[in-house]
Amino acid sequence: MKGMNNKHHYVAIMAGGIGSRFWPMSRTAYPKQFLDVLNTGKTLIQWTFERYAKFIPVENIFIVTSEEYVAIVKEQLPNLPIENILAEPSRKNTAPCIAYISFKLAQKDPEATFIVAPSDHLILEEDNFQKIVENALDFVSNIKALVTLGIQPSNPNTGYGYIQYEGLEVAKGVFKVKTFTEKPNLEIAQSFLDSGDFLWNAGIFAWKVSSILAAFEKLQPEMYELFDQEKEHFNTENERQSILKIYPQCTNISIDIAIMEKASNVYVLPSSFGWSDLGTWNSAYDNMEKDYFGNAVASDNVVVIDATKCMIKAPKDKLVVVQGLDDFIVVDTKDVLLICSKQQEQSIKEYVAEVKRNKGDKYI
Repeated sequence: MKGMNNKHHYVAIMAGGIGSRFWPMSRTAYPKQFLDVLNTGKTLIQWTFERYAKFIPVENIFIVTSEEYVAIVKEQLPNLPIENILAEPSRKNTAPCIAYISFKLAQKDPEATFIVAPSDHLILEEDNFQKIVENALDFVSNIKALVTLGIQPSNPNTGYGYIQYEGLEVAKGVFKVKTFTEKPNLEIAQSFLDSGDFLWNAGIFAWKVSSILAAFEKLQPEMYELFDQEKEHFNTENERQSILKIYPQCTNISIDIAIMEKASNVYVLPSSFGWSDLGTWNSAYDNMEKDYFGNAVASDNVVVIDATKCMIKAPKDKLVVVQGLDDFIVVDTKDVLLICSKQQEQSIKEYVAEVKRNKGDKYI
């Protein structure tokens, strides 16, 4: 059973992050998944929702987000049933968020197989992506496996985690994972690239609800117990109360560290579908059309004079004139202007911390 007919296929889109590397456009109150970063006419979460709605029934699409973003999700995804928006009372990284949706789905549909995906990634080849995801869902529905999508690396990027996999195919396009490595330095990343058996970790997962719950029970027993004690309240009017009780007791931990790096039944699908995690202004620059001088301009009201290789983002009702800059990020918003060398973009988080120290939370 492929595609739209499969009522046991679900997707959980994680949309709770703050996106601080996209400051000053991305703010705590309105982070990057709700913004049209690339000037396409749609926000990142809208693109993500539509990508999955092509082959997963809308009533099977869930958004897990912070409670302060529920109103934004409702506004941006009017076709999504309101009960499919799960509100986290606090940010505890990806493991509790995945435990929450897993227990909820298990109560609703014990046969559920689901994808977990970030809300703010760019995927250019959507048809290819759909084929790979459906392949992953088919694989995990027949075998007790945890699957991740690995991206064929095009450069020794130090901003991603890496997955090493074994050479023997266990099913069509599926390989056993050997190791996970957190963000490496350049030298190690280059050696990974040269070896040919490493992939970028895209943070997109697939599994049967029973398989991921078994993994939580074995590898994160305390967290499993917290949710398990409350599970009969899920999908009832008491769900909110239960979550408010569970979350303060949960460890703040990523799914990678909590489960994927420890489990023995982890597989990967080496993939290529025009992926970027859009983690930084440089990655936005890489994915935008450039003018003759290599400038990427995400606004309709910018005049560029003698500037090259710049990433420029500005409000549409404001005229911005940029002259003489080479290889800069220029981001203008109604109350903050950032002008920063593209080489220094990894330091934007530090600049945000500096602003917070000097000016408080007003501009964060």
